[in-house]
Amino acid sequence: MMNKILITGGAGFIGSHLCDRFIQEGYDVVCLDNFSSGSRDNTTHLVGNPHFTLLEHDVTTPLESKISLLESLTAILHFASPASPNPEAPDSYVNHPVETMLANSVGAKNMLDLATTAGCPIIFASTSEVYGDPAVHPQPETYWGNVSSTGVRSCYDEGKRFMEALAFAYYRSRGTKIKIVRIFNTYGPRMRLDDGRFLINLVDSVVHKKPFVLYGDGSATRSFTYVDDLVEGIFRVFQNEKMVGEVVNLGNPGEFTILSAIELAEKISGEKLELVKKPILPDDPTRRKPDIAKAINLLGWEPKIDFEAGLSKTIEYYRNK
Repeated sequence: MMNKILITGGAGFIGSHLCDRFIQEGYDVVCLDNFSSGSRDNTTHLVGNPHFTLLEHDVTTPLESKISLLESLTAILHFASPASPNPEAPDSYVNHPVETMLANSVGAKNMLDLATTAGCPIIFASTSEVYGDPAVHPQPETYWGNVSSTGVRSCYDEGKRFMEALAFAYYRSRGTKIKIVRIFNTYGPRMRLDDGRFLINLVDSVVHKKPFVLYGDGSATRSFTYVDDLVEGIFRVFQNEKMVGEVVNLGNPGEFTILSAIELAEKISGEKLELVKKPILPDDPTRRKPDIAKAINLLGWEPKIDFEAGLSKTIEYYRNK
């Protein structure tokens, strides 16, 4: 029986949690990462585990020399890409636009070729950013989006849109078993404190008692998904044959303004944050909320951890760290 899973970006925030889950479920995991935005710390606890192999490699370069490790794959999960839009973060996609586009184009093609040859399904980590600054609310999978192809975030937004289009081209022309998940703002343990995204910046400010930078007036909304809920959804996508050739939103439909999220963090931590106000980041969407009817119907999945509980867990993790 084949039971080997390849996870690209496996040392990243979400990727490392996926490594844990698949090993717990009895699979051998090959974690492929070039550590451009992933962290070795995220997989240190797996080093020495006979079911875990770490492959340091850039997904955009040929795999021929590593191919013996990648025989008899059960599935591929393509999660390799920078994901932070904050230009003040060192590994933001805004600061690495070409690398970001290549991970989601050339890297995606390399993984599609591997999946096609292996005859195994491939799950793509897409994003709510394919909806851009949405004119439809909440966002269903059928919405085509409102995205700038030339803005500073286009390297990521259009990179992911191209990745989806390429995946469907392989599905239609070569029968590749593609599955696409559109991930909405996810948070929890193992995010880099210098990642630059709103929620980890908030946790960092609370834990280390430092001023919080607020971009804009705080009226924009986000829907926050705790990482354990997301991993459960992705695992169900992996298990579900009906997901082949489908796209599904995975996110928590609870919608919070940025200001209300700050107030919640203050309530949980007992800390009053000093706010430093800066202009809103370019092309930053004003509203974000997933329509998860398809995930409920197709996967029997919906998030279980509400925002207050998840944020409490996350703050506690970084306080202990």
